Amino acid sequence: MQLNYPKLFQTQAYINGVFVDGDSGTFEVTNPYDGSVIAEVADCTPQQAEQAIQAAAEGFKVWSKYTAGKRSRILRKWYELQLEHADDLARLLTTEQGKPVAEAKGEIRYGASFVEWFAEEAKRIYGDTIPGHASDKRIVTIKQPIGVVAAITPWNFPSAMITRKVAPALASGCTVVIKPAELTPLSALALAQLAQEAGFPAGVLNIVTSNNAPEIGSVMTESKIVRKLSFTGSTKIGKLLMRQCADTVKRLSLELGGNAPFIVFDDADLEEAVSGAVAAKYRNAGQTCICANRIFVQSGIYDAFTEKFAAAVQKQKVGNGLDEGVVVGPMVEEKAVQFVEEVVADAKNKGGKVLTGGQRHGASEGLVYEPTVIIDARVEMSVFSEEIFGPIAPVFKFETEEDVIALANDTNYGLASYFYGRDYARIWRVAEALEYGMVGINTGMISTAVAPFGGIKESGFGREGSKYGIDDYVEIKYLCWGGVK
Repeated sequence: MQLNYPKLFQTQAYINGVFVDGDSGTFEVTNPYDGSVIAEVADCTPQQAEQAIQAAAEGFKVWSKYTAGKRSRILRKWYELQLEHADDLARLLTTEQGKPVAEAKGEIRYGASFVEWFAEEAKRIYGDTIPGHASDKRIVTIKQPIGVVAAITPWNFPSAMITRKVAPALASGCTVVIKPAELTPLSALALAQLAQEAGFPAGVLNIVTSNNAPEIGSVMTESKIVRKLSFTGSTKIGKLLMRQCADTVKRLSLELGGNAPFIVFDDADLEEAVSGAVAAKYRNAGQTCICANRIFVQSGIYDAFTEKFAAAVQKQKVGNGLDEGVVVGPMVEEKAVQFVEEVVADAKNKGGKVLTGGQRHGASEGLVYEPTVIIDARVEMSVFSEEIFGPIAPVFKFETEEDVIALANDTNYGLASYFYGRDYARIWRVAEALEYGMVGINTGMISTAVAPFGGIKESGFGREGSKYGIDDYVEIKYLCWGGVK
């Protein structure tokens, strides 16, 4: 792979400040567009995961004693290095994950923004003084880092999902052990190279690459040294990790699956709603937890919306993420494409009509699936209840505000939601009625470092980003001073 800074192409795990081989050998990382092997990456054993946890425990003794200002300066340097090498990091990300390179560069900048934000928040982890309950008592609270944090990150945002977890952990004084997705470990290892150059002490940041996620995950959840686990991924795996963490009563942050509704009321700006729907649905080929999963359009504008929406979707260029102008790249692996094919077939069998897309791109047997719009969608179809995680947009018709609120909330998930309309009274009613942790109002893009990201119901708990993002990595300690006379 041609990079301006070849040191970013690392294939060894990163433990205790050193790049090391995997004791189980290596596993292949492939390009999802053409299936070519990009790298052979270190396949770590559970024993190496234990070593990484021990290294983090030793690193914590050093890092937690640094002043907030010193931690802030090192984090700031890491942020600056990520921006400096954004082009290389984006190319690496696209090659292993598939998203268009312009989108990948956007992810690098987005991920770096969390490092910048929490570099600043490191200096603002304040306690309180509380009026005492007796004349000779004084009450103070302080916030201290939890300790060693384990992070299990997904393949769909292999850079940003690391920085979004690691930056607040490090800012608060914690140390981390990361298990990146086996499909996309190279972005994580590139971040480790830059972390080393930024000046993090040994053991503060560790990356355990492995093709055996369950074994490494079990080491993390069973460890008494690990005090907190942060996971982004499926609800099924999140529930499993939650059960595994019960015996050691770990602090948990879980960002799990979603089934985001995208509602268009009849008074919406149609052009803006179409643009927002395209952005919310097809970013990363529909492979994001906050993608619009079900599009609900009020009956009075249903035909006009679907016509304009399908026309906009048809204009999207698909193909190799490294090619200029491509906005929808390949899906990540064959089983993901097969699942999309199944939900499209189910929708067609139950009366849905494909306006555009509905198949793999051209005659290809590869992983590029055409952006698809399905109209006449109904609740009986699997596209209503399943998290699609692909470039498929089912469009449902609704009549009243009460109807669409019931439909939107008819899911176990509660991560992101969106709606378009101009009646301000209705905007307040709908925003309050939607059972989701995040609501986009007249926008299809809601992710930012300055706002709290997270869900409710079976989409998990905890918040990443914003001033609230530091809270999951600190303990509040109450100090009661007596004898003050």
